[in-house]
Amino acid sequence: MKQPPTNEQLVEASEVLNKITTELSRHIIGQEMLISRLVFALCAKGHILLEGVPGLAKTRSIKMLASSIDSTFKRIQFTPDLLPSDITGNLVFNPKESSYIVKKGPVFANFVLADEINRAPAKVQSALLEAMQEKQVTIGDTTYELPKPFFVLATQNPIEQEGTYPLPEAQIDRFLIKTVITYPTLQEELKIIDLLEDEPEEITAKVVAHTKDIEKIQNITEQVYIDPKLKEYIAAIVQATRTPGNYGLNELTQTVQFGSSPRGTLAFMKVSKIAALLAGRNYVIPEDIREVRHDVLRHRLILSYEAEAEGVTTEWAIDKIFEKIPVP
Repeated sequence: MKQPPTNEQLVEASEVLNKITTELSRHIIGQEMLISRLVFALCAKGHILLEGVPGLAKTRSIKMLASSIDSTFKRIQFTPDLLPSDITGNLVFNPKESSYIVKKGPVFANFVLADEINRAPAKVQSALLEAMQEKQVTIGDTTYELPKPFFVLATQNPIEQEGTYPLPEAQIDRFLIKTVITYPTLQEELKIIDLLEDEPEEITAKVVAHTKDIEKIQNITEQVYIDPKLKEYIAAIVQATRTPGNYGLNELTQTVQFGSSPRGTLAFMKVSKIAALLAGRNYVIPEDIREVRHDVLRHRLILSYEAEAEGVTTEWAIDKIFEKIPVP
């Protein structure tokens, strides 16, 4: 059994994460949820699916995150004519040498923005999802490891769905969390105007950490203690998404068509540990699990057609489950 992080390790990790969060907050106004979830996914060695209308600083956020950690960043604009090799790379023939050379694709970066991932066909989406899961890419006969840390922020536009390719339900849960962001408030929008009015055209965040710091925090996160009773609590929640009738949630039996896979259980474990770490604790409490419930489960529940027609949301179903399952 791993020993929980020491107080010294907690302080060290908190200082680094606070520096990153503070630096991002200087450049991104009114998206505290986005900033915190980026940190959650990064430290848990996961990837994030982000849904929001254009212009809400999705591209800016990951670009600033990459520059604040002094790491490499690549942006992929997904389009219907994209090919898997446009992402992973390909073998290119060199006529002078009469040989093939490897040309690595944009996925070979620490931070990858997959912009409007639902605009590319399934085979392209699968190429990225496979790279996310395996942390490696095969080009020709050779397999190449992706850089560490490797972090993907994929975005989806909830409007203009014509001509899009929805992510396969069987693969979408490869994303550790799915976060939905909304418009800023009036006061936040005024701050955005002031910020961008005086900002130079090319702007990068100040380097406040390095990739080695992130790898260290990722290892510390894995050491955060979670009590067996909380593991049972998480397992019960995930089980309730699959067989709600067994847990007295009869109103969900016709609402939830498919529940979460075991990846949801593991995601709860990982993300709740980050929540504890950011709160300065080396152990998880029930509130940590509750805090991340929507981000972990909203893309892992598939509602029935009847439920969608009636305007039922996955967030409503998730809240019903958490209300019913007793807290240890």
